[in-house]
Amino acid sequence: MTSLTPSRSDHTRYLCGLAPVIPVLVIPDAAVAADLGRTLIGAGLPVLEVTLRSDAALDAIRAMAALPGGHVGAGTVLSADDARRAKDHGATFAVSPGLTDAIAAACEDLDLPLLPGVATATEAMAARDMGFDMLKLFPAEAVGGRALLKALAGPLPQLSFCPTGGITTATAPDYLALANVTCVGGSWIAPEADQRARDWDAIGGRARAAASLQGQVSP
Repeated sequence: MTSLTPSRSDHTRYLCGLAPVIPVLVIPDAAVAADLGRTLIGAGLPVLEVTLRSDAALDAIRAMAALPGGHVGAGTVLSADDARRAKDHGATFAVSPGLTDAIAAACEDLDLPLLPGVATATEAMAARDMGFDMLKLFPAEAVGGRALLKALAGPLPQLSFCPTGGITTATAPDYLALANVTCVGGSWIAPEADQRARDWDAIGGRARAAASLQGQVSP
């Protein structure tokens, strides 16, 4: 049996187990971040991924990090500098679309738990050899989705996944039914239009529905 380095995924595995869906958030205006975070956390989704895809992202992370009951991380972490800025603004974990030595080293130096992205068996094996056993499959639908995850489960049973990318409220239960899927990432829960309109009822309704999702195999 291959000897692996100790897991660097203990905390991200814990976070991924707190709810079936992690909202993947693009926040265009940090002024809505606190209300958005309270809505999502109150609806049963305590783990929030704020992607670094807007100028407001870091300020949004800072605002959400002050909320009780939540765990706010930075998504789309592409460099060591991204990781440092995220940690400085209160992020308690990082999510990257891929995995590089520089990002892994920076997150380790910062004591910032990392959920790294993979898209192939080779990338999953490389992440495993670096000590990560809780991974993000990205972009899930584009790279094979449930079929790929089923195929990876045989040779790599020690790995668990949070698939993200193209997943919807309709397809999420089929992903959650897989033994190697702990949760999914969902961008459908808080679209930018609803954030701008401050439509917390609509966002909260989607969040409550997501929090109640369970795995089921479609016919």
